[in-house]
Amino acid sequence: MRISIFLILVLILHFHVTAQPPQGYYNEAAGLTGTDLQEALHEIIKDHQVQTYGSLYDHFESTDRKPNLSVWDMYSDVPGGTPPYSFYYNSGDECGNYNGEGQCYNREHSFPQSWFGGSVLPMHTDLFHLYPTDGYVNNRRSNYPFGEVSNATWTSQNGSKVGNNASPGYNGLVFEPIDAYKGDFARSCFYMSVRYYEQDNSWPGSNMTNGSQLKPWALALMMEWHENDPVSAKETSRNNAIYTIQENRNPFIDHPEYIEAIWGDPSGIIAQDKNTTLSVYPIPVVDYCQFVFSYPIEGNISVDVYNQLGQQINSTYSFAEGTITLETANLPKGFYLVTIGLDSQSPLFVKILK
Repeated sequence: MRISIFLILVLILHFHVTAQPPQGYYNEAAGLTGTDLQEALHEIIKDHQVQTYGSLYDHFESTDRKPNLSVWDMYSDVPGGTPPYSFYYNSGDECGNYNGEGQCYNREHSFPQSWFGGSVLPMHTDLFHLYPTDGYVNNRRSNYPFGEVSNATWTSQNGSKVGNNASPGYNGLVFEPIDAYKGDFARSCFYMSVRYYEQDNSWPGSNMTNGSQLKPWALALMMEWHENDPVSAKETSRNNAIYTIQENRNPFIDHPEYIEAIWGDPSGIIAQDKNTTLSVYPIPVVDYCQFVFSYPIEGNISVDVYNQLGQQINSTYSFAEGTITLETANLPKGFYLVTIGLDSQSPLFVKILK
């Protein structure tokens, strides 16, 4: 008996060790920022071992199993509480037909298939954005962007919502998961932006994405979700499990700081439109913040400021000689999204730190 127990412990320890990234896995990304870092990470994690669609249910048993052996469904789970229902592997709980919650689970593309063109490999079976979820809630989510809902038109039993987006930059229908899993889904989106970087020319995109890249409003929101819901033990275990299957990893679970290094900068000021020559200072903002354009600005200008809850903040600004000066003395410390409307182009989005 002692020998058997010892062998089991050795096997568990061996799995734990081999599931970690190999030594030097991220060496090529060391010291890089911005698109250089994005390109380096893409080279590290591309060409993963592509899985079949039918194998996903089997893989979920190792990637998404709760300690009580039930399916870890983020659309029905209630962390620290009792879920309204539970599913179990190999028990006939796979969908199937359904007409309500709690009847079966299926394969949710958190980055919807329509965004990359349907059943196209390798995206269609990439486990880093696929999760087992209640079939009915999955259906209600549809292919809506992630967002934050003020007045829900539908709410699931665990509190996930469908409704118009309340955060700035987009007001269409969105799906909002519960707070405990917002960071998980955000880091899945960031993974897709890097794994398929410059391999997305044929992707239809969506209201949330241009190809594999997040649109400005979505980038600002996903960064907030990432900041407010840090990497959990669940995500780390899932990252390790997928590595044994696909032989690649989600860099933003291993190194959460890479998100800021690619899409932000150490100052906390993030220019959301990469094609606009726009300088923002001081860093961080103090009693004022200036937005300096390097090209002529004509026509009407509007400036709106929103806090992390998506609430619009009263603001005062002036514009002269290509520079917008925003008064920020009365703003409490925190992150804010500034929307700059210009007659001649689409709105610009800039995230600032006070």
